[in-house]
Amino acid sequence: MPRRSRKAELASAAAELFGKRGYHAVGVNDIAAAAGVTGPALYRHFQNKQDVLGFVLLTGIDRLAERLAEPVELAEADPERALRPLLLTAAEVSIEQRALTALWRWQGRHLHQGDQKEIRRRVGALLGQWMTGLRRLRPSLDAGEADLLCFAALSVYGSVGDHRVDLPTEEFAELLASLAEAVIRAPIAVGVAAPVWRGGPAPTRREELLTSATRLFRERGFPSVSMEDIGAATGIAGPSVYRHFASKSDILLAASRRMADRLRWGLEDSLSTASTPADALRRLARSYVDTVMRSDDLIAVYTTQLMNLSERDAKELRALQRGYVAEWVRLLRETRPMSEAAARVTVHAALTIVNDLPRTGRLATRPGLAAELAGLVAAVLQA
Repeated sequence: MPRRSRKAELASAAAELFGKRGYHAVGVNDIAAAAGVTGPALYRHFQNKQDVLGFVLLTGIDRLAERLAEPVELAEADPERALRPLLLTAAEVSIEQRALTALWRWQGRHLHQGDQKEIRRRVGALLGQWMTGLRRLRPSLDAGEADLLCFAALSVYGSVGDHRVDLPTEEFAELLASLAEAVIRAPIAVGVAAPVWRGGPAPTRREELLTSATRLFRERGFPSVSMEDIGAATGIAGPSVYRHFASKSDILLAASRRMADRLRWGLEDSLSTASTPADALRRLARSYVDTVMRSDDLIAVYTTQLMNLSERDAKELRALQRGYVAEWVRLLRETRPMSEAAARVTVHAALTIVNDLPRTGRLATRPGLAAELAGLVAAVLQA
């Protein structure tokens, strides 16, 4: 087999394994076995597992750039006419590279610094083209507003990596393109920064440990964090952590259950105070935005780290996640006629926007971000 095709085959096998198991749970020999070669044979193409991940992501970004080159060029001449073809092409690529989309969103932190820098450079070039086209389409937008809408549209496409809902390819692409277009054309909601309440009793040592651990799990990934790391981040020796938590998994479980509880409280309040399904959906969207912005590290861990729990605990929490999404889907279908699959795709797109944008450095400090997020969720749900 030619060298290039063998390398691509190894990368494809790795991408599938990384997506299913997570980066840390996959070894070089696992990748080699999935591609039908020996471990030593893999090293003829890659130095290590990080190199494989870098090759997978850089190749995927290049493929995306190649597919978007013509629609982007057309957008420079006639942004209104070119918008739909551009969004549809991006939707098709995100569906075709669904596993890669998930890798890009959740495993990119494991790359070599050089690969991270190169990916940022290439993605930055693509974003620059998108934002130039968007500001031609909507000249009233300032640079920050264009940023907001471009990143929100990317989150719509990235949402396909967060679920397994399946639709016929053409229908799926049309739906994603419509959701992204709703974001691109959405009015910018006006809001002010909510006051930050810093009162209340001092946090207990257990709370400090939970906060520090959750931040570390989000930044480094659960397997890369030790009890010593958690203790050091809180100013105590690693063994002292065991006075409050029996194990690292217990900390992850406590963080995940706390996030699940916060979402459940918001759901129950929205349902009990609403007058109609549409009103409940609006209240639920505002509740979700508020909860995520107050629980940034918790939501990241809750949505990406459950595979590190015991099978029983992970199953319980995934059931809670599915039940929460199912309530959004039920309310959306009561307000608009649509299939359950289409409603689930729509809801996941809306939730992903809220999950992503507060963690995007150039957007996180926008003073009216909460109101803007609620407006973008409304635009997606009404697309």
